[in-house]
Amino acid sequence: MRHRYDYIIIGSGSAGCVLANRLSRDQNNTVLLLEAGGPDSNINLHVPGAYLKIHKSKDDWGFWSEKQENVLNRKIYLPRGKTLGGSSSTNAMAYVRGNPSDYNYWAKLGNTGWSFKELLPYFKRSENHAQIDVLDSHFHASTGELGVTLPTKFQTPFVNDFIEACAALGIPKNPDYNGESQVGAGLVQSTIKNGKRQSGATAFLKPALKRNNLKTITYARVDKILFQDKKAQGVQYEKGGKKFQVKAKKEIILSAGAFKSPQLLLLSGIGKESELKKHGIDCVHELIGVGENLQDHLFYPISALSKTQEGINHFISPLSQINAAWNYFIHRKGVFCNSPLEGMAFFDLDLIGKEVNFQLHFSPINIGSQYGYDAYDIYDYPRKDGFTVLPTLLHPKSRGTVSLASSDPSKPPVIQPNFLKEKEDLEQLIKGGKLVFKIMEEEAMKKHIKENGLPYNRKSDDLLVEHIKKTLETVYHPVGSCKMGSDSMAVVDASLKVHGVRNLRVVDASIMPKIVSGNTNAPVFMIAEKAADLILNSNKETIAVRDSN
Repeated sequence: MRHRYDYIIIGSGSAGCVLANRLSRDQNNTVLLLEAGGPDSNINLHVPGAYLKIHKSKDDWGFWSEKQENVLNRKIYLPRGKTLGGSSSTNAMAYVRGNPSDYNYWAKLGNTGWSFKELLPYFKRSENHAQIDVLDSHFHASTGELGVTLPTKFQTPFVNDFIEACAALGIPKNPDYNGESQVGAGLVQSTIKNGKRQSGATAFLKPALKRNNLKTITYARVDKILFQDKKAQGVQYEKGGKKFQVKAKKEIILSAGAFKSPQLLLLSGIGKESELKKHGIDCVHELIGVGENLQDHLFYPISALSKTQEGINHFISPLSQINAAWNYFIHRKGVFCNSPLEGMAFFDLDLIGKEVNFQLHFSPINIGSQYGYDAYDIYDYPRKDGFTVLPTLLHPKSRGTVSLASSDPSKPPVIQPNFLKEKEDLEQLIKGGKLVFKIMEEEAMKKHIKENGLPYNRKSDDLLVEHIKKTLETVYHPVGSCKMGSDSMAVVDASLKVHGVRNLRVVDASIMPKIVSGNTNAPVFMIAEKAADLILNSNKETIAVRDSN
């Protein structure tokens, strides 16, 4: 194996896979992609309906938060993909771009080139939408690598009535929340193609692996970035108990995600000097914002048992799973072709037409309705059929941190999200839950309901708060811990270069200054597409300057 590459990419998640593909298109570039996890060989990673089997497996980092003071001192589970494709190989496959105002706000902060108008071409570059013929081609494309589809191979009768019930309360029907307007309720768009998951690995990385200038190494845990003065020159990684070092001739790109990217910067001497000293790490360059500004979406379940067995719970029994598997593998249809999500709604929580600030996830799964709170587990579904609506906080005021537990790179970082620290976050979740109660009382939904599930008692705000704190989960959308900007807390600039050092960029969800209005996977693909252009154009300019001299 060579020991010098033009580009070294740390992490094969959504961003890393796109970068590996784009940077290796030019045969003059040599690219090394390092992944701490293994190949995406687990069949459950590729079957959309097997989503429930992935978390807490070998393909998951399985992080946990610190105890959350405002959430009954619970530690909150924080899964992250640890395999080729990263979290795009383990997520619920929702394809949501967010709201144009999200990106216009980034640009307003001084991040030139990050307005929605400027970013739309990068969303479209990746996209290969199966329903392009019924969508507005100004907002969509069918020529990219990433398969996106509506749920056409399996659909419960619940989701369209969920959309009807939303409309009755003033949330309009919207067949395309990634189109001209995000506002409204509609079917989910998912990163699925021909009944199979479309991850960063399947869509971008594997087609590029035949190139002889791209090398991918799995089970390679990067321990630190190597600097000479303030120039990133290489990385040190561990594989099979041995340490290796490789050098980068042009750039090192950190795409390890909102937890691991700040951890690696800190282990490498980039961060708050006083904190680095506590762990015996020499400060290469002080950036006090590393690990700060952590944000995530929050949701909780409101469920119901249905009168009929037409949802997903009855597929949990062994016999039903065998039948569903036969239908999937032989005919490529049925419940296994879908993610656990069927519908989405985006709206202003006050329903007065302001900016989108709230989301509902609709799932044809009855969560937790027969076990009681003592046995509640979001991944342990009862066999009684039904559905769940999850009120989702899109713009949390609370901010958290990622820091080091020690200088040992094998130890997980300390993740302190400070969930519900700001009282407005809880107030919005309460308001959203009460709206869901009304949705379930609409005739379109009520006709399906045999009895209410979680929460069992819906008579007071106090009981709803108790339910929220017992069942609150994140939507697995951590962002912001290496934020883009020019202020004192910024970690990267508008070209995603790390402030104060050379030849090092961060390209993943951690660069978001503020979390977007929706699921975060599609924006990360976009960020990587833009970053690839920034990197390639930057190095062309460097060559041109060198040649002119």
